[in-house]
Amino acid sequence: MKAFLAVLVVTLSAFAVRAEPAQIGPRAAWLVDQMDEGPLKAELAQCLAGPFERSRFSIGHRGAALQFPEHTRESYVAAARMGAGIVECDVTFTEDRELVCRHSQCDLHTTTNILAIPALAATCRQPFSPADPATGAKATAECCASDITLAEFRQLTAKMDAADRNATTLEGYMNATAPWRTDLYAGTGTLLTHAESIALLDGLGVDFTPELKAPAVAMPFQGEYGQRDYAQALIDEYKAAGIEPGRVFAQSFDLDDVRYWIAAEPDFGAQAVYLDGRYGDDGFDVIDPSSWQPGMDELAAEGVNILAPPLWMLLALDGEQRMVPSAYAGAAKAAGLDLIAWTLERSGPLAGGGGWYYQSVKPAIDGDGDLFAALDVLGREVGVRGVFSDWPATTTFYANCMGLE
Repeated sequence: MKAFLAVLVVTLSAFAVRAEPAQIGPRAAWLVDQMDEGPLKAELAQCLAGPFERSRFSIGHRGAALQFPEHTRESYVAAARMGAGIVECDVTFTEDRELVCRHSQCDLHTTTNILAIPALAATCRQPFSPADPATGAKATAECCASDITLAEFRQLTAKMDAADRNATTLEGYMNATAPWRTDLYAGTGTLLTHAESIALLDGLGVDFTPELKAPAVAMPFQGEYGQRDYAQALIDEYKAAGIEPGRVFAQSFDLDDVRYWIAAEPDFGAQAVYLDGRYGDDGFDVIDPSSWQPGMDELAAEGVNILAPPLWMLLALDGEQRMVPSAYAGAAKAAGLDLIAWTLERSGPLAGGGGWYYQSVKPAIDGDGDLFAALDVLGREVGVRGVFSDWPATTTFYANCMGLE
């Protein structure tokens, strides 16, 4: 009986996590209002009253980075409150090899206040240099987590990721948040180690998608810390925290990292995510399968189960300029690969084509309401298992409306 009750408690606890209420706020309704009239708008409008629950379809990209400083306690908590079932910590390391949550090893000059702290600014490999209008030289700086210790990292406060390369003063360089973002919540950006993010997200009841960021330093670092050590260290922190492997979706743009996890940590490797960044490679053509090396079947044969390209690679236009699944998406599904798309709510206002993330369907994007048109193709026609968003309330709303867990 005691064993039965223990199983029952675990089962009910898991159900409670899945049913956690989500706070959607006004943005989803505003986006629906911007949509062209039609069946999708009508369907979404009927869902606006809720209720809304957490969904693993909704993935918090760097937390809730549209309005909160990315990879901070505040951003992660906001994402969980918005119903993200999975939240991302991008992982890099400090000089003393401690894992921390930052999008890049060398982004401290744009994402923190390091330049405003003289003792820490002195560690930057490229000190701040103002723009020179007379010569056309741009403002520059570069500050890296790998050049400071964890103790020094803890002295920093996060800010919205931005820098004005035309600035002639340090203040102007640092205070450059895009007008469609905000500094309203940027006053208390609490940085986190990777281990602290695990404890926080576990306490919030959400799952994890850490991305092993490419080092900006030569590996092996300090002569002995190699890429496999780094990849293993990421997994070890989940094991030390007692996290079930099925809750962890470790990501990398480096296929060798994914291969390592599959071979060395198969319980974690089964959910490892290959972030497909080959769009920047010479010879790669998203509409030419012969240029996809390795191909979809080859990836599946290696044990890769989840592929995550930018959302534009999953979308195409038909002869009537309507958004449809791309040939790339079809090939991935035919090979049995699950798909995750990135990233919604990162482009700013969508009028005029939506920018980089919508480049394959630009003629079909002329306003913010088209975000839901693209998301609907991804959700119902491509059949992605999840979508990263800088404002996960949007994807949570859609997932609830369409019954996606």
